[in-house]
Amino acid sequence: MKIRLAAYLQSDSIVDGEGIRTVIWTQGCPHHCLGCHNPETQDFKGGALVEIEEVKKLIDELVGQDGITFSGGDPFFQPGPCSILAEYIKSQGMNVWCYTGWTYEELINISKDKKEVMDFLKQIDVLVDGRFVLEKKSYNCIFRGSTNQRIIDVPKSLKKKKVVLVDKYIHQEKLETRKRPEGLFI
Repeated sequence: MKIRLAAYLQSDSIVDGEGIRTVIWTQGCPHHCLGCHNPETQDFKGGALVEIEEVKKLIDELVGQDGITFSGGDPFFQPGPCSILAEYIKSQGMNVWCYTGWTYEELINISKDKKEVMDFLKQIDVLVDGRFVLEKKSYNCIFRGSTNQRIIDVPKSLKKKKVVLVDKYIHQEKLETRKRPEGLFI
């Protein structure tokens, strides 16, 4: 099986989820969000087809990574290969984050007709969902670009059958968006 990647794995990221991470950049996204951070990953014919086994070998060579993040493009347009890789990543003791333009609720609905979407969701620890909305862009958001996007604990959400947010990021954002007192900082 092959996966279409926008680039080879990028290790040592500190902005694509918690800890030190490697990013798997998938190719292909129909959302075309205005102000997209990665517009070069939108073309479904761009990037390169890579064997899943080759990606697994690259994962095996990683050192000092806390987890792997699927980004792109939208990984949910390749749920089969992404699910296989996510399962492998978890077997290697790393956690899995994923960015998608779909909302969690949309993915649950899509999964009713596409089993591989649910297979992929079940392998994800944290999902950052929703399209990037330029009018809601904020530099105070942690691990996301616009305030409509959510950081979701997927295992808890699947168990409770409703969205469960990762509370520590919400609390942290509230602390960081407070106005600083004048004169205390240079």
